[in-house]
Amino acid sequence: MQLPNQRGGYRQQQQQQAASPLAIRTKKHQLDTDTYTKIAMGRVWRREWWYALIPLAVGLIPALIWPSWWWVAVALLLTLAYVLFRSAQVTGVTQVEQTKPLFEKLAYEFDNKQIVLRRNEKEGMRLTWDMIGHVQREADGYLLSLKAPEMPQDLKGWRLWVAKTFDTPIFVQVPDRIFNSANDQKLFDAMLRRKNLLPGG
Repeated sequence: MQLPNQRGGYRQQQQQQAASPLAIRTKKHQLDTDTYTKIAMGRVWRREWWYALIPLAVGLIPALIWPSWWWVAVALLLTLAYVLFRSAQVTGVTQVEQTKPLFEKLAYEFDNKQIVLRRNEKEGMRLTWDMIGHVQREADGYLLSLKAPEMPQDLKGWRLWVAKTFDTPIFVQVPDRIFNSANDQKLFDAMLRRKNLLPGG
């Protein structure tokens, strides 16, 4: 299995992850790619809907000087192209080799230091709590969103702006039903509040 690093890439993990005796362990869960796409797409377009207005405005500017339906058609095509491109970035996450471990059937272990996503007893993907940007409590579980990766230092100017602006949400879904008991779920909720990832910590 592969281990994420703070730059957003992945490196092979050879050592076995030691299980903490105090860890909250869950049943196995698989994040469905359709579920991921639906949630990620909703997040992206709630945040970035107004970006689609930029190619629309750029395409319509010539129509103010030279009135023609052709410019309107060009503006709509530019907007459609942008929407399709940005949506393809989001759906592409489910196809990239580096992120495929997130969509496998995994059991989770949570302790005060880390989150381990286990494929089996020997293979796991480790996330430290400082990699979690925020947590969203939903009706039937939690979404743990990873922070945007650190950008390479040689990335500057417009390339840095593009990389930061058009990042794709990566998150871990933790449904209530995968906890082995109601007490485990309450302990997990309390852990998130202590870490100030949920209100009331």
